[in-house]
Amino acid sequence: MNRYADFRMLIVDDNVNNLFTLRSLITQHMDCEVLEADSGQKAIDIAAQDGAIDLIILDVQMPEMDGFQVASMLKIRTRTKNIPIIFLTAAYKTDEFQKKGYETGAADYLLKPIEDNLLINKISTYFRLIEKERQLNLELEKRVKQRTAELEQVTRYLRGILDNMGEALLVLDVKGRITSANPAACKMLGYSQDQLCGRTIGDVFEEDEAEQANAFMGTWLEAVIRATDMKDIDARFIASDGTRVPIRFSRTVMQDNDENVSDIICIAKDMTGFQRLESAH
Repeated sequence: MNRYADFRMLIVDDNVNNLFTLRSLITQHMDCEVLEADSGQKAIDIAAQDGAIDLIILDVQMPEMDGFQVASMLKIRTRTKNIPIIFLTAAYKTDEFQKKGYETGAADYLLKPIEDNLLINKISTYFRLIEKERQLNLELEKRVKQRTAELEQVTRYLRGILDNMGEALLVLDVKGRITSANPAACKMLGYSQDQLCGRTIGDVFEEDEAEQANAFMGTWLEAVIRATDMKDIDARFIASDGTRVPIRFSRTVMQDNDENVSDIICIAKDMTGFQRLESAH
């Protein structure tokens, strides 16, 4: 009896006696919440309120606003467009009448006078379908949360690697603007990440090598076409205090699912110690 206790349905009929009969039949067999409306406008107002309506039984022949008009109004509203509607009518006579009902959003029809078993069976069928949909949504939500947690774990792991790597890493957009930098890059250049973001790769090259840097960035599309990456480029960064930092850097082009360039990853290794070692020899 209480299987459908968390379901809410709306019955709509301009005849209060019909509403009483419907309510009595439904509540006699199932413990769902039953709301009533004796006009089309009241039905629309109730369905638009907070608290989802799972099913609507809607009389077709009503004054001022008939069932077809009510269904049409419900189907154009985001909150109510997916609610199944069972039309209730004593005038189900022609194919045109049936077609009009389905075109305006009917999921099914019931004829007056109402057969008790048919009414309960139809309601139970729709409630079971809705129940199954809820279970599928819960399972999907569970899987999404699990996948999100896994991705967050991977992200933390990768962030840990990037934050602790010795090489400077700069992420650039397709115009060469810096969008992200790891701690090693900030330390090497003497800027915070906020100060680096928005600058171009050419801004952090030594002035006499800026032309080289710009030319380097200008060939990224060519590199993509060749499906190769540019590696081991020797140059010099200029830090915020004017210090010249000899570097050897490489660049990898990242592509999205449509194979369009999305980001450019530059990794720069500080060659100061290596050059000192070479000078000593």
